[in-house]
Amino acid sequence: MKKHLLIGGLSVLLFLSSCSKKGGGDDPEPEPPDVEQKDITGIDNSIAAFMSKYSIPGVQVAITKNEKLVYVKSYGINGGTDNAPINNNNLFRLASVSKPITALGIMKLVETGKLTLDQKVFGTGSILGTDFPSTRLASFSDITVKQLLTHATGAWPNDGNDPMFLQTQLNQSKLISWTLDNQPAGTRGVYRYSNFGYCLLGRIIEKVSGKQYEKFMKEDVLAPAGANGMQIGRSKLNERLPNEVMYNGQNGENPYIYDYPRMDAHGGWIASATDLMRMLVKYDGFGGKTDLLKPATLQSMTTVGVANSGYACGWQVNSLNNWFHQGSLPGTATNLVRTAKGYNWVILCNSRSRLAGFQTALDGLIWPSVNATDTPWQDIDQF
Repeated sequence: MKKHLLIGGLSVLLFLSSCSKKGGGDDPEPEPPDVEQKDITGIDNSIAAFMSKYSIPGVQVAITKNEKLVYVKSYGINGGTDNAPINNNNLFRLASVSKPITALGIMKLVETGKLTLDQKVFGTGSILGTDFPSTRLASFSDITVKQLLTHATGAWPNDGNDPMFLQTQLNQSKLISWTLDNQPAGTRGVYRYSNFGYCLLGRIIEKVSGKQYEKFMKEDVLAPAGANGMQIGRSKLNERLPNEVMYNGQNGENPYIYDYPRMDAHGGWIASATDLMRMLVKYDGFGGKTDLLKPATLQSMTTVGVANSGYACGWQVNSLNNWFHQGSLPGTATNLVRTAKGYNWVILCNSRSRLAGFQTALDGLIWPSVNATDTPWQDIDQF
């Protein structure tokens, strides 16, 4: 089914996904008739207004209630030179929503006894040892896995000197050695949001698991959750993967300027909204669908650190026990939310705005419908 909504001259195409059918076994039960998803006007109008105000060509959203996929929808077009409508199978760059994904990988290794959060990262007897040669390893030998997860190393902040966006000619290994040689050591226990710290977590996953980062995450974290379409993205427009959207820069930003494979563990994943929800409902702690990490492991992951009372291991967590993370890169804006009320959602955009209030508006898109008592949620599950 397809509908057109005209917003300030922007024709936004709304596409509905069909419900998946369930069956199997030697003598499967007859399949029930498909239940068509119905529009939720409050959500659609909010997203349409958001797209118009902030010049976002395409958006994809998926919402679960009590771990059932009750709303999944795509809006708008690829943009740029491609006017193809966004559909529910399209893949979007996740930017920093990649961080909670990496955190799941670390916690999987912790739960299986291959790693502890207190282990040292660099130096003699550490996880990475001297894998990345540097004359200054001793300056970083006190860093722990948990400090990387909670951005508490006090080093490598996400500012104009963020090493992940410098020395672009260097691969990951050489970049790590260069950073250790040239960047300040920082003060442990001080919160500095760090992309580079999550790059190191990716290398820890590789060292401990014996698998390449993407391979481990796919096989050990995502495939068990049924999230089989997620993968590490590519850098250039001509490397665009099948079903991947186009990204649209604003204010002169080039969405194809960065080396995305180099950003794997902190910002390199691409996914559909539905696959992200497949992943989240298997790690959200609600238990309607069997979680793939034990309650104690999830509790450890979502307990905020001492350096920042709002950031745990790969997740922002507030006093209501809502978990969330946003992502932002040229041509990309994302928001992943798990609420204590039993609702989860993800919003994926193929552009980002630098206008004041953009990130707040993105965060606020679904909350009114979740909080309203009259939102017409259907009792359906489209996984």
